[in-house]
This record gives sequence, structure tokens and C-alpha cells, in this order.
Amino acid sequence: MQRISVVGSGTMGNGIAHTLAQYGFEVALIDINAAALTKALATIAHNLDRQINKEAITSADKERILARITTHTVLADGVRQADLVVEAATEHEGTKLAIFGDLDRLCPHHTILASNTSSISITKIAAETQRPDRVIGMHFMNPVPVMELVEVIKGYTTSADTTAKVLALSKQLDKTPVEVNDYPGFVSNRILMPLINEAIYALYENVADAEAIDTVMKLGMAHPMGPLQLADFIGLDVCLAIMRVLHDGFGNPKYAPCPLLVNMVTAGKLGRKSGQGFYTY
Repeated sequence: MQRISVVGSGTMGNGIAHTLAQYGFEVALIDINAAALTKALATIAHNLDRQINKEAITSADKERILARITTHTVLADGVRQADLVVEAATEHEGTKLAIFGDLDRLCPHHTILASNTSSISITKIAAETQRPDRVIGMHFMNPVPVMELVEVIKGYTTSADTTAKVLALSKQLDKTPVEVNDYPGFVSNRILMPLINEAIYALYENVADAEAIDTVMKLGMAHPMGPLQLADFIGLDVCLAIMRVLHDGFGNPKYAPCPLLVNMVTAGKLGRKSGQGFYTY
């Protein structure tokens, strides 16, 4: 794989593009919003400057990395030569299904189609294409240039060859890939989101305030970040969407989202990105 396209230039998309370009791949970063692409390139440049300050890369490295990234507002222009496409659009099922239908039509026959989804079924996404054996989940963690894990999710019909190629690519990026099967929430969010949801219930039921809940988990359980602070960092809308995938997928009431989480998202209190969540930013 030499040419890799990334669909979506938000937090995850620009982080994935940054990482791929840093490790020598030619990257086409695609977004329908030109302003979003400009912002993404500025974010990548800022994060590269941080690496320079830490003496992890040089100024010349930065220029080479940025030169490997091209931007596109038309999907067809960005994927026509791709060996791999990593979709990193919003965590909305209908949007992802539509994108994969378009990718299947526009990409070369050999192209592997990967989704950075944190919870949506890879098998369902693959069913929108004529190449379900070449559809896979490639779930990076945020912030992508820093976090080591890639959760590699095999759909029901994902081939062993596709899986092997994505595992190998992840290792080329100095990541640790973990192979998992396609069930709601995979491993990471099947475990993490109920923990966050329970922390929200503890706040909702006035067991303790947000800072106290987070302090217990940081100091008592050695978590680097408390669950409520982490929820703000992820985005409360994303947390709610994943809880609903778990609840719908398993039909188990233990996955029902806390009413406080539902109310906060309804009110537009989405965490860090909106300036207000369990904390004020």
C-alpha cells in the first residue's frame, strides 16, 4: 500500500492523515468542506510543531510530511488511485453506509475500504458494497499520532488477506493492532462506554460531584483521566450514540444511556468541543 485516502478531516481524520504521512505514505485527505480541510492542515502543522519542540522530528521532516498530504473536496478525485481508504466521517450510520456505497463505486477493484467507526457494524457497512471481503474496521484511538492501539475489526465476510494487510500496515505505523470480531462496541467501547455511563449515573444520582468521581477513578484505579473528563474529551454526543448502538445491538437494559447524558446532548452540552459538558472549557 502506497496511496492512502482518508475521508473526513475532523479530529480523527486529520490525526490519521498526519500519522500516515509521517510514516512515508502519500495521503489524500478528503472533506466536502474546504474550510474544514484548511483547519485540518493547520492542526497537523501545529501538532508537527509540538513534535519538533520535543525533538521527535526536525523542521525538514515537517515539510516532507506536509508535502505528502493533498486535499480534495470531491470524493472521486481523492480515491481514484487509492490502495486503501480509511473513512473517518461522523459516527452516524446512514452517513457511513452512503459513503461506502460511493467508495465501492469509485475506487479501483483492489482497494481495501476501512472504517474508523467506534461502534457501527463492519458487516453492515460491508453489505453496502460489492467487495465485502475487502471491508474492515480500523479503529484508531484519539489522539492518533500519540496513541498506540489500533482495533482491527473483521466483518463477517472480511478476508484473511485483507486482515493481514491491515495488521501489517498498523505495525508499519508503529501501532499495536489488536484483532477483534464484529459485535456491538467491539472490545474498546463495549467495556469503556458502560463505565462512562455508570459514572454519569453516579453523578445523576448525586453520589458525588464530577470532580470527586473522576478523582476516585484516577487515584484509586490509576486511570490517566477520569471517566467524566474522558466523556467530555470524546464528545457526549458520541458517547450517547455508542450507548444506543450497544442497547439496540444487545437488547439488554444494562446498556440504556443515563437520562442525564440524553438531556445534556439534547441541550447541546457536548463536552470540550462545545465548551461545556461535565466541565467548562
